[in-house]
Amino acid sequence: MTAPLRIEDLGRRPYAEVLDLQRELRRRRIAGEVTEDVLLLVEHPPVVTLGRGTRPTSLPIAPAELARRGVEVFEVERGGDVTFHGPGQLVGYPILDLREHRQDLHWYLRSLEDVLIQALGQLDIEADRNPGLTGVWTAGRKIASIGIHVKQWVTLHGFALNVATDLSAFDLIVPCGIENVVMTSVAEELLQPGSPALGARVRAEVTAAFAETFGYQRVEHREAAPEGAGTGATGDAFSRRPHTDRER
Repeated sequence: MTAPLRIEDLGRRPYAEVLDLQRELRRRRIAGEVTEDVLLLVEHPPVVTLGRGTRPTSLPIAPAELARRGVEVFEVERGGDVTFHGPGQLVGYPILDLREHRQDLHWYLRSLEDVLIQALGQLDIEADRNPGLTGVWTAGRKIASIGIHVKQWVTLHGFALNVATDLSAFDLIVPCGIENVVMTSVAEELLQPGSPALGARVRAEVTAAFAETFGYQRVEHREAAPEGAGTGATGDAFSRRPHTDRER
């Protein structure tokens, strides 16, 4: 790719705000007002998103009750079932024009998986695919989720990698509609507490793997100040301690 990849590190932002930003960037990319691919990196407050494939059994707790517990719920246009985003998770939203890469949605999904598998390998976590399922797994545990939407070959939505996420939050849903799935995180697999340093290292490995996988020769980074009192992707949210019970 001769055009650069622009990486926007947004810190912590509400889901609705970043959803609007994604949609506006895609509109501008389709219209030719934005000429480079963009990767948004963000951390969200607790939120459950419902993809087009969400089944009623995947959301056992009513949205009103989730809201009472401080968890927002959004129905969105991405594929897939229900997922959770929250503090300690690195969420990436690529706004790519696949006409400049490869017009193949299967290839794009597998490429996103490759990004995360490569990044995790650099963190000494052996990760792979789970045949027939989308996402990234390690030793039978799911560490990252992927869901996309594409319009006129320009992408929306993306991936969520658990870095130091409070894994008990996934008990609110049936993650990705997979019964009895065991979720995990980078901190959990490394058996170390989360920290700002760990969060920064994960972001660096993910962005490097993204640039390599999609063939960008130049990468431009822009970092926004996190919303609120300095938490977000570089702050307190990555300071959670891992769970020690893998069979939760």
